[in-house]
Amino acid sequence: MRNTKTLLLTVPVAVITALFILNIGHCGRVKSEKEEKIKKRVQAMIQTLKNYGIKSRRVLMAMEEVPRHKFIPQPYLDMQSAYGDHPCNIGHGQTISQPFIVAYMTEKMDPQPGEKILEIGTGSGYQAAVLSAMGAEVYSVEIIPELAKHAEKVLKKLGYEVAVRQGDGYQGWAEHAPYDIIIVTCAPEDMPEALVDQLKTGGRMIIPVGSTNWAQKLVVVLKTASGAKIIDDLPVRFVPMVKPD
Repeated sequence: MRNTKTLLLTVPVAVITALFILNIGHCGRVKSEKEEKIKKRVQAMIQTLKNYGIKSRRVLMAMEEVPRHKFIPQPYLDMQSAYGDHPCNIGHGQTISQPFIVAYMTEKMDPQPGEKILEIGTGSGYQAAVLSAMGAEVYSVEIIPELAKHAEKVLKKLGYEVAVRQGDGYQGWAEHAPYDIIIVTCAPEDMPEALVDQLKTGGRMIIPVGSTNWAQKLVVVLKTASGAKIIDDLPVRFVPMVKPD
């Protein structure tokens, strides 16, 4: 005679198991569809960069690897625009630079594996991640505590080895100087001498300079044994470099 208790117990378990398997399958499809959409957005971003004249294969590969959307704080994240060629709001009056500017500044500096780079204006952490993905040793300074914490958390979670410090970008990070490269992602009105001093001889820096009320320009600084050579580059528009209270 068949055991009724066993039947009553096994039927619900079978049903639950089937529902669990169906649910797993559904979640897998949703995840796959989401990943496919992100992949297409990344590919569109890379194609736009190529159309704009970015040629460095290493820069393009790094920007294809780094998940830009994961660096935008959740309250400001819009997946439709995260990979568009424009700045994205990250709160506190700051933005994550448009992909072209990130690619352009990175290509201009041409970071090599093992080079020591100082970034001023960590922001979301995205530019630092791109530099790290290219094999550089990256140190980054952010004056806004909330953004410094956000960037440090995301960089660590995604496996990018970047040293982040909350502090005054005008003063750089002297403890780890001299640097092969300095990349500044916010605009002071005048060139900070401390940053020039922290460049090694033969080093290079790219920095936007100018008031937010007037024209800003991207400037390349080449440090030589006899001093600093300054080369004007693109007209740009960056958020101002924040001064400490």
